[in-house]
Amino acid sequence: MASSGDGYGSSVLGYPRIGPHRELKRALEGYWHGSVSREELLTVGRDLQESAISELAATGITQVPGNTFSFYDHVLDNALLFGAVPTRYKPFQDSMDPLDFYFTMARGGPDYPPLELVKYFGTNYHYRQPELDATTEFSLHAEALLDELDRARTRGIELRPVVLGPVSLLLLSKIAPCETDPEFTTLSLLDTLLPQYEALFTELARRNATCVQLDEPSFTSDRTPEELAAFEKTYQRLSTSGLRPRMLVTGPYGDFGEALTILAASKVEAIGLDLASYRVKPDDLAAIPGIKRKRLYAGVISGRNVWRADRFVTLTYLNELAKVCPDLVVSTGCTLLHVPYDVLVEYEIDGNVADRLAFAKQKTTEVVSLAKALTDGPSDKWRKRPTSVHFKQKHAVRQRVYAVTDEMRQREPYEVRKVAQQKKLKLPVVPATTLGSFPHSDQIKQARYELGQGRLEWDEYRKRVQAEIEATIRLQEDIGLDVLVHGEHERNDMIQYFAELLEGFSFTHNGWVQVYGSRCVRPPILYGDVSRPAPMSVEWSTYAQSLTDRPVKGIVTGPVTMLARSFVRQDQPLYETADQVALAIRDEVVDLEKAGIGIIQVDEPAIRELLPLREKGRAEYLRWSVAAFRLATSGVRPETQIHTHIGYSGLQIVVDAIEELDADVTAIVATRSIEWVLEALQGDVSEGAGLTRGVGPGVYESRSARIPDIDELDELLTKASDAVDIDRLWANPDGGLKTRHHWQLDPSLRNLVAAARRLRRRSRS
Repeated sequence: MASSGDGYGSSVLGYPRIGPHRELKRALEGYWHGSVSREELLTVGRDLQESAISELAATGITQVPGNTFSFYDHVLDNALLFGAVPTRYKPFQDSMDPLDFYFTMARGGPDYPPLELVKYFGTNYHYRQPELDATTEFSLHAEALLDELDRARTRGIELRPVVLGPVSLLLLSKIAPCETDPEFTTLSLLDTLLPQYEALFTELARRNATCVQLDEPSFTSDRTPEELAAFEKTYQRLSTSGLRPRMLVTGPYGDFGEALTILAASKVEAIGLDLASYRVKPDDLAAIPGIKRKRLYAGVISGRNVWRADRFVTLTYLNELAKVCPDLVVSTGCTLLHVPYDVLVEYEIDGNVADRLAFAKQKTTEVVSLAKALTDGPSDKWRKRPTSVHFKQKHAVRQRVYAVTDEMRQREPYEVRKVAQQKKLKLPVVPATTLGSFPHSDQIKQARYELGQGRLEWDEYRKRVQAEIEATIRLQEDIGLDVLVHGEHERNDMIQYFAELLEGFSFTHNGWVQVYGSRCVRPPILYGDVSRPAPMSVEWSTYAQSLTDRPVKGIVTGPVTMLARSFVRQDQPLYETADQVALAIRDEVVDLEKAGIGIIQVDEPAIRELLPLREKGRAEYLRWSVAAFRLATSGVRPETQIHTHIGYSGLQIVVDAIEELDADVTAIVATRSIEWVLEALQGDVSEGAGLTRGVGPGVYESRSARIPDIDELDELLTKASDAVDIDRLWANPDGGLKTRHHWQLDPSLRNLVAAARRLRRRSRS
């Protein structure tokens, strides 16, 4: 069935921007360190931008997205597109180069913290959260967007500019600390923001742009009636504004819900649905008034996993959709920012796995291929490629999962453990510690590389790692930390390191994905049944413990975080995969205890990331994710202290889940949002609310170059001590310190220790 003319269209909602070989990362870090000039950085950015546009156009895709490149973060870019500069940065805006000013907001400076770093809709990406207050004034600054549009047109390529929708821009922002009006919300600014969108539309129309894409990801989450009313008001106004291109409004990352009905009733010409995340039934779609008159961007190809789509199932579904929405464009469900560039450059992935993978280039080809098959029918060649993902099962792994009992997820009561742990560890009040990683020297990075290339013997590599561990232990002793870490110098990444030592994972050499700014990771590919052939961290932790009388934490990545930050198989329920990983981690935790490690930190910073965006399904997800963590950590004796590290969330259901994890100490990312942590700590324990175990509300922002002073840290710790019994309070950063320099880390940790000691002294007086 063909729509009309040349057949069905094809598009993607966005594309990776770091470069196939992380060219942007190297240029950014060179610029920040002074070895790359401003002009050189801008040239790299322009080259990456134009090569992505040319690459997409060459695939045969019928619509190429524009304005998807960013030097750091697209949410921050969109805030600045409309002139939303936080009040606290305005005093020095005019005195700084615009590029340096942009990076100052993203990275902070000596006397001012950066914008808060926040997870983006259940992905591994982080964005810098804009700050708004009642004095915020919007103004249009579209020069870069329009310049890209013009440059592409000179090459014969028409772009569809991608802009964050106005309501999502406001909802993704936070109220600035300077705002004092209790009635103010970021949505209060909607009426002053919309004229700037209309001004942008006018500029685009004058340049003959035929379509603009507005992403509204906030509406794939549950929204209040007031927020939905603001959404309806926005698109009634924008869709009836004067001079403008056609509008495509997308709902990436999930179910567009009520927003879909609102858009269908508006004069918006096109709607994009993430059908890879939430597959709407054609009959349900047909029941929505007005939907048949819209162009539907059917996002049937996932932008968040690396598995090829089942072509025949997908094509059948598209044919059914086309009966409801004849004007149909085959698309991705979200931007391809979250997947690597090209699977064809990976030369060591097992063929049985590689044949089932699709990175950004392959996903674009899938979109084009499906649109062609939808128009002309599938070709013989198209029929031959493998579609489903089925791998050989390991009987022993599956039998072990099936044999798990409820008792294996239980420890002795916390009060019993607390006494036993204090008797063994003898820690002071408000112990000071860090959460794992320390900066990695160039020498140890080179040693890891040479080991991987087979150019360095294991014994020599061991000696080099041990030397780094010893230096890290001595530094922590000198700083005065109470509980030490070994620094994780042997680890390339908290996920990849363990995945490489577990069976059931595959790996890439160039499968880099941007996390934020210049920070990139290579997510492992979890394709099979998971087991642990041998201990993974015991050697390094026990060596560190042998160097000091102070307790050294063993650090292990938790099962849910291993799933959240890997590309995970889709042929079995996620909870079953989680239990497989949990049993492997349980073996490691037990071996650490047997080796004499008295404190073991099982990190779960990503447990919030997999939480369904809508309330439906959240309780079930938290049930099995908490159960997996408890399975991983409940094999040790009462005197062994289990720590965990999690991301923050103000949702009560998540606070309740933190309590259910039953960790002895929970470190929480809370530097910039400590209020909800303190509120959670103060919950009515008698009614089953609040956090009753040890807590370390991170008071030092590990991702910022800023050095906090003693008084600031003392104030935050004192606030925490007002909310929790002081014998349950810990002092720690809000994350690992791998990305910091020693000149930043050393004074920050010394100030942290000093602040903890101040509070300790006051508690005795």
